[in-house]
Amino acid sequence: MNANFYIENSYDISRLITKKYSTSFSLATSLLEKEKKRAIYAVYGFVRLADEIVDSLHGFDKSFLLKKLDDDLHYALENGMSTNIVLVAFADTVKRYNINKEHIKAFMVSMEYDLSKSTYSNATELDQYIYGSADVVGLMCLKVFCNGQSDLYKKLEAPAQKLGSAFQKVNFLRDLKDDIRELGRNYFPEISGNQLNEQNKKLIEASIKKDFDEAWLGIKQLPGRSKLAVALAYFYYIGLLKKIMRTPSQKVMEKRIRISNYSKYLIIVKTTFLYKTKLI
Repeated sequence: MNANFYIENSYDISRLITKKYSTSFSLATSLLEKEKKRAIYAVYGFVRLADEIVDSLHGFDKSFLLKKLDDDLHYALENGMSTNIVLVAFADTVKRYNINKEHIKAFMVSMEYDLSKSTYSNATELDQYIYGSADVVGLMCLKVFCNGQSDLYKKLEAPAQKLGSAFQKVNFLRDLKDDIRELGRNYFPEISGNQLNEQNKKLIEASIKKDFDEAWLGIKQLPGRSKLAVALAYFYYIGLLKKIMRTPSQKVMEKRIRISNYSKYLIIVKTTFLYKTKLI
């Protein structure tokens, strides 16, 4: 046994975390080339770990745990090793793909906001939070997809951020009930008094649709199977947004909107057809 064996196990743990927590993201990631697949699992494993601390570990000292994660993260990025096995694969991926450490820092800042800030009163505040919690995650993934092609990365940077924003806003709408009633958070400045109505719902949906439209222009330019994987995630979230748009605002406040397994299957067939026929 040696350090390489430990690192490989770290990647396996990240893959397991991805599969256990998100079947849709795991499916999309599974379509990537082998090395890129491993790297995206590693990114997801790290992001999920931080997210679980701030969203799920109720009754524990979240501030301490997040600070501990941040300390371990700094050590892992500097030394390429950690006793936190999830961070090992992430640090290895950061080094392999030259992921911007400022993006990682921005992500951790947004995680800290989830422990100290409950309301976002204007678009600037929301954009700052989404940049750290979602946009930079998209940029980390884009580094993997472009794999050293710096010109392509710069070209696709803005669309990648828009896709991250769109995904995050859809998640906010889907999880509105839990965020407001259980976690005490209201991310959307359009929602006053913690009440979603048809008017502010339409404003939010229009904002998400605009982000998706801009993101699509970038997806079509992604290299290799990255295009297929990201397009699958895109169509899944578009389907989720359309279902939310068809759902009355009161119902959105009462339940978590989901896509049926049959609808997911149709999305897979559609995306694969578009990719194979070079329509994307």
